Amino acid sequence: MDPLLEPEALLCFAIYSAGHAFNRAYRPLLQELELTYPQYLIMLLLWRQDGMAVKDLGERLFLDSGTLTPLLKRLESAGLVKRERDARDQRVVLISLTPAGHELRARAAKVPQAMAEAIGRSDEDRASLQREIIRLRDMLNAAVLE
Repeated sequence: MDPLLEPEALLCFAIYSAGHAFNRAYRPLLQELELTYPQYLIMLLLWRQDGMAVKDLGERLFLDSGTLTPLLKRLESAGLVKRERDARDQRVVLISLTPAGHELRARAAKVPQAMAEAIGRSDEDRASLQREIIRLRDMLNAAVLE
């Protein structure tokens, strides 16, 4: 068989399987917060900039509204966020943290350090790897747009 057709020989498989490994590593940390990984990403953005438009959240997370809306509804049902129309433009839906959403930040503060320890690389190595992965993502996105 052609070795290039073996999953282990493909860069995409390495990234795919690493994604699964990340999810397994995050799962117990996020279960304590009662969040899924995509919900955690939303919360990270809102902890940084509260009151974001749904469209902006989707663009930052590379999620379409069909994927993002159910995530936001579950966060709202959990009492962590609220959705409301922008007073300046009723077409825009803003997502804001509730007091419980703000309070969750303190409990979530340990997650990045726990993941850094699980990865086991220096801050510099992780940053370099992250830059390479982002560059790869951007190149692939640009190729799809051509």
